[in-house]
Amino acid sequence: MEEILRTIPHRPPFLFVYMIIDLREEGATCQRTLREDESFFGGHYPGNPIMPGVLMCEAVFQTGAIYLGKQLEAEGGSLGDITPVLSRIKDARFKNMVKPGDTLTIDVRLTEKVSHFSFLKGTVKREDGKVALTIDFALAMVSEAAK
Repeated sequence: MEEILRTIPHRPPFLFVYMIIDLREEGATCQRTLREDESFFGGHYPGNPIMPGVLMCEAVFQTGAIYLGKQLEAEGGSLGDITPVLSRIKDARFKNMVKPGDTLTIDVRLTEKVSHFSFLKGTVKREDGKVALTIDFALAMVSEAAK
C-alpha cells in the first residue's frame, strides 16, 4: 500500500487498488478485496450490494497510473511534477457483477504511446476468474507547468 501511495496521488477513500501484484514492461497488475462495509455498497443497492461500474473503471485507471508512474521512475522522473489525467474512455463492457467479499485482479496493458498520451487496455477479474470489466482508455501525463 505504501508503494502505491508513493506512486500515485490518489488517497482513501478514493483509492481502489490496495496491492501491486506485478509490474512489467508492457503493463501492471493490482488487486483489491472488497469489504462488506465499503461506503458505496450502502447505497448501491441496499439489500443487494453491487460495486458501481464507474468505480471498477477507476480501479483500472489507478492501475494504469501506477504503471505509468513506475515507467516514469525507471526513466529517472517521478509523478511529483506530473499528474496522470484520464483523457479517453472507450468501449467499456461490464460483464459480471462485483459483490462484497470479492477479490478483484486489475490488469492494464499499454497498447500505444503518442507524445504524452498513453493508450491502455484494462481488465477486471473476480477471484473465480470471471471477467467483470474490459475497457480501453488513455491517460495524459500532465506537467505542473501545463496546469
